Amino acid sequence: MLSEKSRPVIEATLPLVGSRIGAITPKFYSRLFAAHPELLDGLFSRSNQRSGNQQQALAGSIAAFAGHLLSNPGTLPEAVLSRIAHKHASLGITEPQYQVVYEHLFAAIAEDLAEVITPEIAEAWTEVYWLMADALVKIEKGLYASQANDRMWTPWRVAAKTPAGTGAMTFTLEPADDTPVTAALPGQYVSVRVVLPEGLRQVRQYSLSADAGTSRTFTTKLDDGGEVSPVLHNNVQVGDILEISNPYGEITLKDGDGPVVLASAGIGCTPTASILRSLAEAGTDRQVLVLHAESTLDSWALRGQMTADVQRLDSAELQLWLEKPEAGAREGFMSLREVDLPAEASLYLCGPLPFMKSIRNEAINAGIPATRIHYEVFGPDIWLAS
Repeated sequence: MLSEKSRPVIEATLPLVGSRIGAITPKFYSRLFAAHPELLDGLFSRSNQRSGNQQQALAGSIAAFAGHLLSNPGTLPEAVLSRIAHKHASLGITEPQYQVVYEHLFAAIAEDLAEVITPEIAEAWTEVYWLMADALVKIEKGLYASQANDRMWTPWRVAAKTPAGTGAMTFTLEPADDTPVTAALPGQYVSVRVVLPEGLRQVRQYSLSADAGTSRTFTTKLDDGGEVSPVLHNNVQVGDILEISNPYGEITLKDGDGPVVLASAGIGCTPTASILRSLAEAGTDRQVLVLHAESTLDSWALRGQMTADVQRLDSAELQLWLEKPEAGAREGFMSLREVDLPAEASLYLCGPLPFMKSIRNEAINAGIPATRIHYEVFGPDIWLAS
């Protein structure tokens, strides 16, 4: 809970800090990496730094967290904090690193706002930061404790490497040692760490498209904008060893018997395919509506798996949108205005950020409560809504 001392200061300065934090965060990262260059080796993504996505994520999270504290006194944005904590845990973030971030972030704030910052402003924003950090640390400790092993990275052998649609590849991995394996929940992801040609290690999260006991299966697009997927596509072969994390991600199938709507676009079908596979294997009688959008039919990476799983369920239906339509598909981009949504449905959503924002807004307008809309963000977490 934000203190009564800090509340009026945050109310008065949030517009200024919010408008400047996009400029503050590059200064922060410059300071951070100058002091700790090792953080770019196996933790922070170089591609996200170059694109500015990581800076946008930090700016969005701190400003939105402060806004939530003002608008909802006595509460925390638990769903968003949980999503960020899962991402942090998949990277092995530890409690002492929050102090490192604090040191360099607030030095950057002091530099950027040197003409207006006062001890009272610095103290109030320090309180906001540590309220957020302490909440994340608590969640992350629980996540680490829930795993079947206490190792951040474990070796897995590539058992299969299979083309999956245009420009995508599916990797199936098996354990390469006797480390206890944490069971993955439908919709979760793992971090994959690879060594780039120049020797630097880089990490990316991939949703598990299917999980059969002790194996791991994920699908990647070659042109996803990162540095990990090209290594996987071009360099990694069957029999090679990869380092992967335990599974994380809170966007998993919730218990219940109500209708399920799975909406995805492009490679965003990987977590929804995992949820669909679990429903098919359970022989569920829940109503399942699968909605997917692609540029072309050949681009659909998990077409065979998803269509087969829909056919296994009497209660499932598939609707498809294609930019270049073929028989049985709608033309253009997905819109829920064209869909007869089942009453009391829960919506699981994954794809490019503009797609998710659009579909989430349409779902809310159609009467689906925000509490029943679950979405997964690929890459740095950017808040869809406060």
